[in-house]
Amino acid sequence: MAVAIPFVREIDIDYGRVDQVSPLVRRVTANNPGGFTYMGTGTYIIGKGTVAVIDPGPNDQAHIDALLKAVEGETVSHILITHCHMDHSPAAAAFKAATGAKTYAYGPHGSGQPKDSVQIEEGADRDFTPDIEVRHGDVLEGPGWSVECVFTPGHTSNHMSFALREEKALFTGDHVMGWSTSIVSPPDGDMATYIASLELLLDRDDELYWPTHGPAITEPKPFVRSFIAHREDRERQIVEQISAGRTTIADMVPVMYEATDKRLHPAAARSVLSHVIKMVADGKLACDGEPSLSSAYRLS
Repeated sequence: MAVAIPFVREIDIDYGRVDQVSPLVRRVTANNPGGFTYMGTGTYIIGKGTVAVIDPGPNDQAHIDALLKAVEGETVSHILITHCHMDHSPAAAAFKAATGAKTYAYGPHGSGQPKDSVQIEEGADRDFTPDIEVRHGDVLEGPGWSVECVFTPGHTSNHMSFALREEKALFTGDHVMGWSTSIVSPPDGDMATYIASLELLLDRDDELYWPTHGPAITEPKPFVRSFIAHREDRERQIVEQISAGRTTIADMVPVMYEATDKRLHPAAARSVLSHVIKMVADGKLACDGEPSLSSAYRLS
């Protein structure tokens, strides 16, 4: 039986509106809904007077204008980027030019990889390079707020979450979302690293998650545990598929993702690939040559 994930999907969206979602946090949502962005990219503003902005979003002028209006009369001291996908970081350039704020991130796309092997990936913002690179445990501060950097690679190799310590709230980017599981797409996405990053969150005391897409997650630890269990269940399903004679990812996906919109099956295939890469490395599966979308897999 599939793992039941307690998804949370209810969210009141009015594009361009500034929502005060907590005493220290405001959110402005971009009008870029879709199969990977849900209702759109939620850009967060932390603090009052002197503020930090997390994930300015896509290069959409209406959204950039809404953000600039939201911080009118204030000083933007930090622009924080969780990772470099096209719905998260491209607006940083225009927002930086308008505010003079510096950008902060782990590094450019692919910077968490030991080798330069991610240029083929679609959907990556390869134009973004942060002004200041941050690492796990770094703390960024402003008047009345402090943000701890929490390195959570897996969805991408450079994925950084940010914890607002005053509210015990973690801005999880695409690492943990309430409306859907995350895509983990090789070569930059890595399933073993992703699961390790989920396990890291279980050792923290965050009381609330603010994903970039969708509503807040108010019970973080049970939610993260369900995500880990879901990934373990995917491995079980892959073993079942191979045992039933479906040895290629193309054969597995229509069965494993029968209830999923077929338009998302190519992305699902990338996630299955990330699982089989991990399972080959763990000695659970084998194939001839390097694991790929076209490989035939067998049980070890």
